[in-house]
Amino acid sequence: MGLSLVDLAVQGVQMLLVLALAPLLLGFTRKVKARLLLRQGPPIVQPYRDLIRLIRKEAIVAENASWLFRAGPYLIFAATWVAAALVPTFATGLQFSWTADLIAITALLGSARMFLALVGMDIGTSFGGLGSSREVMFASLAEPAMIMIVFTVALVAGSTQLSHVATFMLTHGSLRVSLGLALIGLVIVAIAENARIPVDNPATHLELTMVHEAMVLEYSGRHLAVIELAAALKLLLYISLIACIFVPWGLAPSGAGIAAYAIGAVTYVAKLAVGGFLLVAFETSIAKMRVFRVPEFLGVALMLGLLGTLLLFMSRSF
Repeated sequence: MGLSLVDLAVQGVQMLLVLALAPLLLGFTRKVKARLLLRQGPPIVQPYRDLIRLIRKEAIVAENASWLFRAGPYLIFAATWVAAALVPTFATGLQFSWTADLIAITALLGSARMFLALVGMDIGTSFGGLGSSREVMFASLAEPAMIMIVFTVALVAGSTQLSHVATFMLTHGSLRVSLGLALIGLVIVAIAENARIPVDNPATHLELTMVHEAMVLEYSGRHLAVIELAAALKLLLYISLIACIFVPWGLAPSGAGIAAYAIGAVTYVAKLAVGGFLLVAFETSIAKMRVFRVPEFLGVALMLGLLGTLLLFMSRSF
């Protein structure tokens, strides 16, 4: 009974940790980007202030908005938070680690994307419909690429369960061409899914190019705060996923003590910082591409995932 309570407490800490660090990661990326562009930039804690300010404001809802428009932000946030909390951050083998399956996480992200596209079209504005159509177009390539990357990792580790994958990479990890292809493909998918440069610019509101901002343009107040927090959680989720699969060092094993959990938490924060810095360094070194070039960009991720899977099948046939 005591062990079960401890396991539940550690699982709860992970759920709260990803929720607390998501705005901090977003603020860190904005600060680093401003510094690389020789600007002062906002404080790292500015996303927390923005969320508090939005929560205090009144939520304005259009007259023709349905129940989905009101419930959509909470459905999107719930699916994203659950997916982010399932990814091992500082420890493996937690209480709900059996649900941390790569296919389940992909399904949760797909459901959040579906709700986001639906609420973008709910009001009937031209910008919302434009953003939703572009989101669905990108998803038609991003999701198959993600599935092929999952197949590649599963064929190497023998499982789609993330705790097992992380443990396998720690004990049997080696340089594999297929894993390198899967890593590059996952980075491309992460950039597209989080509407970052070169796919989209999260700092702009230009109607001709925006994707994510077009779908949430009609939201305000607490509804917008929940959606912005879900977007920050999604960015943290992908960096956590890359770190868990390809850089699993520092993860505390199942049943470890407080010291191992603390080391794992510090290592996890360091991984987030490195991942955020690399993302910003990539964004500042490349320009945004045209919208109709994005399918080609995501097609590279799909081909890399497919090539990684084929390489594994061919290597095992000899």
